[in-house]
Amino acid sequence: SPETSTAVVFPGAHHAFSVAKVSALWGFGELQVPEISASVNPGHGPRLVNMAAPSGNTCGAMERSIRERVPPLLTDLYQFTMAYAYWRTGRHHEPAVFELFFRDNPFGGGFSLFAGLHDCLLFLRSFRFTDEDVEFLRSVLPPDTDPAFFQFLRDLDCSCVTLRSVPEGTVLLETSLLCLVNYASLVCSNAARFRLAAGPRRKLLEMGLRRAQGPDGGLTASRYTYIGGFDLSSNVQAGFLFGIPVAGTMAHSYITSFTSLEEVWPQTLVAVNGEKDPVDVISLTKGWLSRVCELLGAEPGKISEGDSGLLNFCAVALALCELGYRPVGVRLDSGDLCRHFSIPAFDSLIIVGTNNITEQSMAELNKKENAIDVVGVGTHLVTCTQQPSLGCVYKLVEVRGKPKMKISHPFLDLVCLAAESPPEAGGSLNCFPLSCDDSCISVIPAQVACLRQDVFTKGQVTHPLCSAAETKAKVQSSLQTLHPRHKRLQEPDSYTVALSEKLHNLVTEIRKGSSNNRNFLLAN
Repeated sequence: SPETSTAVVFPGAHHAFSVAKVSALWGFGELQVPEISASVNPGHGPRLVNMAAPSGNTCGAMERSIRERVPPLLTDLYQFTMAYAYWRTGRHHEPAVFELFFRDNPFGGGFSLFAGLHDCLLFLRSFRFTDEDVEFLRSVLPPDTDPAFFQFLRDLDCSCVTLRSVPEGTVLLETSLLCLVNYASLVCSNAARFRLAAGPRRKLLEMGLRRAQGPDGGLTASRYTYIGGFDLSSNVQAGFLFGIPVAGTMAHSYITSFTSLEEVWPQTLVAVNGEKDPVDVISLTKGWLSRVCELLGAEPGKISEGDSGLLNFCAVALALCELGYRPVGVRLDSGDLCRHFSIPAFDSLIIVGTNNITEQSMAELNKKENAIDVVGVGTHLVTCTQQPSLGCVYKLVEVRGKPKMKISHPFLDLVCLAAESPPEAGGSLNCFPLSCDDSCISVIPAQVACLRQDVFTKGQVTHPLCSAAETKAKVQSSLQTLHPRHKRLQEPDSYTVALSEKLHNLVTEIRKGSSNNRNFLLAN
């Protein structure tokens, strides 16, 4: 049923994360891969057959594959931020239980199949941070992070983790290229649309790893949304592999793990102005909370200290400001995101807005007055909810020098024949726009740039591979060259694609040859 859940029991509070996060941060100790039993019917009557588990070599290869595809850094940055906070407060030995479940059957159907347990078990069994992982975390976590925390991570495995689950259910080159191009192009284009909707001022944070279609989809989304115009990613592994700037806030579970200010540690702070006597920051915060409630007409007794509301944030931030510290930022993840702060001490705050952001809500956000600096986008970005598939195709165009074409589909790929000389700037050019039937237009180009490049020849990459940052710059430069009418998010004008005169004639001949059931040779 939809409410059937997978429970994860952790003996330490440093494991206090949902199973989706656990699968990216914590691991198992030794596990035994069970034998698989299957019911078969070779003749009359059922017979139970014991099928041996995969061989050691096969299991080892699968486990290596999991380690490579789902390394420990394939998680959100705030997991490490919260883990550090739990570790600093000595709460990493407290037991915690989380469950993984879903509410509705997918696709409007009446059932669901549970899958993925096998990969989870292999991942948990092999979980370990490497020295390289730990050194990368040193570079992205605050410089004053206690060095002992990194040793804690280096020694960490999941030998104390218990997972209980329902059983896992069962009930060509062309493909590879399409697989690599389809989603990457789709999500990159989606990111570019979000960037256009957001405008140039706001920073955009990709935070869709937990909603992506598997770890490969998550990494692909992080890379190509950055290329498409996003500034940051919560995906630590993407930062490690692609050099994408990583950023994060915190999960609601971290807030709710505290029930009162008395659980906060340390409870005293030394003021920045040099006074040696520590200040009781808990009492100071409670005093500010009363003043904030009075100012906004709220009843202090009805404000939960374990809540993540704005009143509590303001109280803590103002207490820090009084001691000379600077609050860094705040995340607004529900309600009306168009809020602003009129407190001078908050002028430098980084305000992050996250609330199931869509392209439409992003555009609406820009129409209202607000002070949001960063917008975090997840589900609607990486899953491309408006259009889940780009629909790229892979068709044959030539065999042994003879042109080929699938007549039943539109042809939008070629502009001119490979044997043709490129048009020259200032010269007259006759061409046939694809959207204008057989109508010929004459243009005089002011500038000509060759777009087709030989990038892979005779088994070798023949064109320099660009970094994500370099390709991102090219994307933005390319978008700048487009006329605004092509970049409208609603009812845009399609960019014109035209055929050269020779290619148009060739297409016409192919159509005639197809209708006459005969072949023809291309004359050079």
